[in-house]
Amino acid sequence: MTGRVIVITSGKGGVGKTTTSANIGTALAKNGANVVLIDTDIGLRNLDLLLGLENRIVYTLVDVVEERCKLKQALVKDKKNPNLCLLAAAQTRDKSAVTAEQLKKITDQLKEEYDFIIVDCPAGIEEGFKTAISGATEAIVVTTPEMSAVRDADRIIGLLEAKEEIKSYKLLVNRVRPSMVQANDMMSVEDVVDILSCDLIGIIPEDTGIITSTNRGEPIVNDENSQAGKAYINVARRINGEEVPFMNIDEPKGFAAFIAKVKKFFKAKD
Repeated sequence: MTGRVIVITSGKGGVGKTTTSANIGTALAKNGANVVLIDTDIGLRNLDLLLGLENRIVYTLVDVVEERCKLKQALVKDKKNPNLCLLAAAQTRDKSAVTAEQLKKITDQLKEEYDFIIVDCPAGIEEGFKTAISGATEAIVVTTPEMSAVRDADRIIGLLEAKEEIKSYKLLVNRVRPSMVQANDMMSVEDVVDILSCDLIGIIPEDTGIITSTNRGEPIVNDENSQAGKAYINVARRINGEEVPFMNIDEPKGFAAFIAKVKKFFKAKD
C-alpha cells in the first residue's frame, strides 16, 4: 500500500498551519506510522524550529531538487521519534526554486516507503500554494474563528475543489476560546462549519502551552496535560479512520474553574 500525502493549508498566514503540521506528524508517528514532514515555505522555514531540529539541517528540499544530494540524505530524523523525518525548506531561496512537478516527484518517491507525507503549505494562493498541493490527494484546511481567516479558508476550499487530484479535504478550527464564544465575541465552531460547509476533523482550543512548546522545539502532543495536545492526538486518530468524539472544551479548567465557581457562589447569594 502506498502512503498518503496530506497538505496542511489555510490561505491566511498565522493561523497555525506549521504548528498543526508538526503536531499531526508527531502524533501519527507516536502511533507507529512512518511519517515525513515536508516544509514547502521556502525562504521562511519554521517547521525545523517547532521540532527542535534546526541545528541538524544539512540539506534541504532545494538541494534534493537541484541534485546536490539524494532524497534520503536530506531527511532529518526526529530526536525522539525514529518514525518521524523532516525534509526542510531552504532559507536562502524563494518559492520559485521548486516546481509543482518536482515536488510531486519527491512525494511520489516518499509514498513508496512512508505511511504519511504531511506537506506544510506556505500562506497565500500563489505559486507556493500550487506547488505544495501538487502531490497531495488529501487536504486539511486550518482556520481560526475570525472572519478574515474563514474567508481565506473559503477561497482555499474553492481551489481544492477545482483540483481533481484532491479526493478529500477536512476542516480544522484552531485557537478556539470558549469564553469568547459564550460572550459572543468569537464565532463558534458551528458558525465556521456552517459558513464553509466542510467536514470537521479537529477543534483545537487556545492553549498558551503552544507558545512554550514552540520555543522549546517540542510539539505540544508530547505534553500529556495539554488540552491542545490531546485535541491534536484526536485529529491524528481521525486521520487513521477512528471515530473519536470531539472534546468538550467549554469546561473551564484550573484557576478559570475556580473563578467561575466563585462567581456562581456570589450569584446564588444575590
